[in-house]
Amino acid sequence: MSLPLLAPATELALLVRSRAISPVELVTATLERIHALNPALNAYVGLDAEHALDAAKAAEHKARSGAALGPLHGVPVSIKSSVAVRGLPWETGSRFRQGVTGDADATLVSRLRSAGAIVLGVTNVAEQLMAWETDNALYGQTRSPWALDRTPGGSSGGEAAAIATGLSAGGVGSDGGGSIRVPAHFSGICGLKPTPGRVPATGHFPPCGGPFALTGVVGPMARTVDDVETLLEVMAGPDIGDPNGHPVPFTPMRTLLPGTRVGVFEDDGEVPVTAETRDAVQQAARWLAAAGCEVEPFRPEGLEEARVLWWEIFGRASRLILEPMVEGRDAEVHPNLVEFLDWTRRSPKLTAERLLEVEILRDMLKSRVLAQMARVPLLLCPVAPMPAFRHGERTWTIEGKTVHYLDAWRYTAWFNLLQNPAIAVPVRQTHDGLPIGVQLVAASWQEALTVAAARVVEQSRGAWVTPPAPFGVA
Repeated sequence: MSLPLLAPATELALLVRSRAISPVELVTATLERIHALNPALNAYVGLDAEHALDAAKAAEHKARSGAALGPLHGVPVSIKSSVAVRGLPWETGSRFRQGVTGDADATLVSRLRSAGAIVLGVTNVAEQLMAWETDNALYGQTRSPWALDRTPGGSSGGEAAAIATGLSAGGVGSDGGGSIRVPAHFSGICGLKPTPGRVPATGHFPPCGGPFALTGVVGPMARTVDDVETLLEVMAGPDIGDPNGHPVPFTPMRTLLPGTRVGVFEDDGEVPVTAETRDAVQQAARWLAAAGCEVEPFRPEGLEEARVLWWEIFGRASRLILEPMVEGRDAEVHPNLVEFLDWTRRSPKLTAERLLEVEILRDMLKSRVLAQMARVPLLLCPVAPMPAFRHGERTWTIEGKTVHYLDAWRYTAWFNLLQNPAIAVPVRQTHDGLPIGVQLVAASWQEALTVAAARVVEQSRGAWVTPPAPFGVA
């Protein structure tokens, strides 16, 4: 039979459970698809075919034995290469880490395996995770399955491209300023940035510690909202290696409560969005209203302050770590990272006093925004001002205004600084066939609310749209 490799992960798990397909068939077919399509996409940078097939055989035997099966039993998944997987590249796209492999599975990887998932390999990233497109000096550029001249986003672009094309049923990204949500938006899939500590960042490089523990997280990426929720349930829970870990249980919310207040803003008043992006937000708002939500125009105060404080951590604090590493070795570094460091040098080096001030100001701002969200617990807004851009682009003209690369990512960066869970879910395509998603945001630890709202959008939209042939279903 022809295997439905672009079906939801939860559907594939049901097919395995009912013995309609075997894990060996599923993993074999996915590996064949990777060998056929990955050369054009460059999504994977490390495969573990032998161990994946061994795991598939063990999963098939277990399925036949009548033993209890996990929710992802026999389902092939992928992992961003900034997360440790035993024996696979753990290089974060950097020549300075070339040859480094995981000596043990990260906690989240162990939890996925315990749920029955089969790890196929690791995916490409932006070098040192410092770009919103996926390219590096070690493995090169990852291309979008929707248009090869465009990026699938970054830094989790390899993960997004693999999932969108059925080279993986779902997986894991990380997000310090939009690196899950932007690739999901650009690639037509779903991606959740959880509250820091919801999914343990143990085993991530660079470590989510110090100031970066304020903004950086790991989280699920998949083709459907249900799959994102299933991955989250499997991975969630505190771990001793994550300083943000708290025993806050994740309880799914299958139905969005009628009367839920939703605040909608189509732009932030500073950086415009394309007409098609604006239309996607408006459409999602109509769907939520039709589902019984109380939808109103609302934009929290303090977003520009959040953007400035976020850059102090993501940009200026990153410079303190990256600059000594790169100094005198520019030839070994991708131009995107050199460019990023040049941007960080436009202001003086971050001092300890300023970093302390940033953390205090962040806490005060977070309280002000949460107070506003007490009345409007769910926000709906764009993920980015535009759909997937062409490789190397740095400015765009939107509504007659020039939008610079760094300014474009404020729509996701706010919520890293403020630690809100936020999910990207696809809504429509542009006139030339590129995906456009929207972002749904709630207060800390309220991932279930964002997922329930995203499910309304997804169900209203209809069937998931695949990329064009040969990357989707012709």
